Amino acid sequence: MSPAVPPRSATSSPAGHDAADEADEAVTSRSGVAGGGNADASQQEGLRAIRHRGLSVGLATGLYGISFGALATASGLDLAQAMVLSMVMFTGGGQFAFAGVVGAGGSEVGAVVATLLLGLRNTVYGVVMSRVMPRRPALRALAAQLTIDESTATALSGRTPREQRAGFWAAGVAVWVFWALFSLLGALAGQAIADPAAWGLDAAAAAAFLALLWPRLVSRDAVAVAVAAAFVALLVTPMLPAGLPVLAAGGAGVAAGLLLGRRATGSRSATEGAA
Repeated sequence: MSPAVPPRSATSSPAGHDAADEADEAVTSRSGVAGGGNADASQQEGLRAIRHRGLSVGLATGLYGISFGALATASGLDLAQAMVLSMVMFTGGGQFAFAGVVGAGGSEVGAVVATLLLGLRNTVYGVVMSRVMPRRPALRALAAQLTIDESTATALSGRTPREQRAGFWAAGVAVWVFWALFSLLGALAGQAIADPAAWGLDAAAAAAFLALLWPRLVSRDAVAVAVAAAFVALLVTPMLPAGLPVLAAGGAGVAAGLLLGRRATGSRSATEGAA
């Protein structure tokens, strides 16, 4: 979360006007008196910019929906099932995992467990975003559906709680709409293709995962975790039924991450002790 974000109170007014809004308005009011309204213009410009950013993120992310729609139908799902996954499950990586496991002949249990593991990160996003989200139950339920990588990242680029909320809704709604539309196009295209493997659609899930993973490999620890997970996946794939290698690789990645985190903590403690 941006250090510029003021702490949010747990209370809100009956109209849903919460402490974060009041903090924004107080800052705007004080700045407006001192700056002759320049602060209000700056805030409006900030809101427009982050909404445009959210729309751009939504369009760029939604294009991946074509791959998912095509993969889903190539994996044996029908058009309605593919669209339910995109509109209700609405978690790109989890959807690719589900379709990939089902398409490889894995069990439904394995597909669901793999999807749940990949979706756990959204719970963490929800905790982070909770303090700037509206208190009304209906809006919070809708926000929970839209809490994904893109909406959270766009929100956290905002300078104030109001900008963060605007970025969250703009990106979340844009991704949902474009993801559903392009999933529909991909599913229709997948149904029209007689042999999906001939077009390479059977490799779409692996390619999509690599595309999602690559930007996150920005440190040696991240690369080490990815290599450990990939090694375990390659090792157990010939021996285990479809779906289980994904779970084994996920477990190896978690274990590697915990070991590296413990090592980093020990190194910091030793450094502080020496100082």
